[in-house]
Amino acid sequence: MSASGDLTGIGFGYRPRAAYATDPARTRGRLEQEPESPTRTPFQRDRDRIIHSTAFRRLKHKTQVFIAHEGDHYRTRLTHSIEVAQIARALARALLCDEDLAEAVALVHDFGHTPFGHTGEDALNEKMAPWGGFDHNAQSLRVVTRLERRYAEFDGLNLSWETLEGLVKHNGPLTDADGNGLKGPLPQPIRDYNELDDLELSRFAGVEAQCAAIADDIAYNAHDIDDGLRSGLLTLDMLEDVPLTGGLLAEVRAKYPHLDAVRVGHEIVRRQITAMVEDVIVNSKARLALLAPQSVEDVRAASETMVTFSPEMAKSEKTLKRFLYANLYRSPAVMKVRANAERVVAELFDAYYADPRQMPEGWREGLDRAEERIRARSVADFLAGMTDTYALKEHQRLFDRTPELV
Repeated sequence: MSASGDLTGIGFGYRPRAAYATDPARTRGRLEQEPESPTRTPFQRDRDRIIHSTAFRRLKHKTQVFIAHEGDHYRTRLTHSIEVAQIARALARALLCDEDLAEAVALVHDFGHTPFGHTGEDALNEKMAPWGGFDHNAQSLRVVTRLERRYAEFDGLNLSWETLEGLVKHNGPLTDADGNGLKGPLPQPIRDYNELDDLELSRFAGVEAQCAAIADDIAYNAHDIDDGLRSGLLTLDMLEDVPLTGGLLAEVRAKYPHLDAVRVGHEIVRRQITAMVEDVIVNSKARLALLAPQSVEDVRAASETMVTFSPEMAKSEKTLKRFLYANLYRSPAVMKVRANAERVVAELFDAYYADPRQMPEGWREGLDRAEERIRARSVADFLAGMTDTYALKEHQRLFDRTPELV
C-alpha cells in the first residue's frame, strides 16, 4: 500500500477484552486535542511517545541499586523499566486487559527518578523541603506534561488521560474524598496538573496500571537478588534462610546438584519471577470473579486493589523485602556510596540555586530574578533529569574534589 493509501478501519489493537478492561476506543482523550492515529490505538501511541522521549533514553545511565559505572551487567533504570514492562504485559494479557496501556505505564513510571536512585531523591527532597519537597512520581508527571519539549504544538508528551492516571495512581488512590493526601500532603506538581485535568485522585486506577505496579515489585525483588549475587553482597547460602528463595534454591540444587553457582542464581531468579507472576494471575482472576466489576469505572470505584498477590505470597514478598533492605540496600558498601552520592546532589543543588548561571542555556534564563520557589523547582527539574555520569561531570566542573562513588 502506498503512503497515501486508505488506512481506514485498520484499528490495530482494538481486540476483545474483559468488561473491566480499559477500552482504548473509549479513551477520555488528551489535554491537547489531536487527530486520532489510523494505525495505532491511543495507548499504543502513548507507549511509542514514551520510548522515543529524551527522558526514556536517560534512564540507561541512571542508578537502580548499583551505580552504573560499577559494572556493565548491573540493572539501570532503563533495563528495570523494560523488565517491568515485560511482566506487566504478561499480567495484562492473562487478565484480558489492554497490554499496551499496561506497558506504557510500566515504561514511564520511573521518568522522575534522580541520578543515583533513591539516594538522589532523598537528597533532593531535603533540599526542596522549604518548597514542598521532591517526589519522583510527581516529577514523572512533570516530565511528561511539561519538561519534554519535542512537539510543535505542546509541551510534554500529551499522553492520554488513562496513561497519566496510571502513572500517578498506579500504587493506589492519593487522596480521600475531600482531597486530603493519604500519605501526607499531595505533591504540588500533581495538585497543579490535577486542576487542569482531573485525574480522580481519590479513586483507583484501572487494572492495567495495577498490573504495572505489581510488575514493578516482582521485577525489582528478582533482579536485585541477581545484582546482589553478582556484587558479592549476597550469597546463595544467605538465600537459604529466606522462605521464598530458600525453597527455590532447594529445588534447583536437588535437580541440578553439580550446577555452578552463577547458573544456580539465575535459576532462582527466573523461578521466582514465574512463581510471583503465576500467583498474581491466579489470585487476581479469583478476586475479579468475586468482585465482578462490569466496567473500568467499577474498578476505579472499588474499595480495594484488584491485582494482588495471594496472602501467602504477600507474606513471603514482605519477608524478602526485609532481607534485601538489611543485606543489600543498607549494606555498608552501598551505604558508603549513598553518602557520597547524597553529597554530590546536595552540593549541585546549592551551587545552581546560588548562581543559576551555572546551568546551561535554556534552564537559567530569568532565574536570577525569579521567586525562590520557581528558582528551586527549576533547579530540581534540571538536577532530576541528570544521569549519574552527567551529575558527576558537573560536580567535577564546579568543585575541586568530587567523591568517589565506589
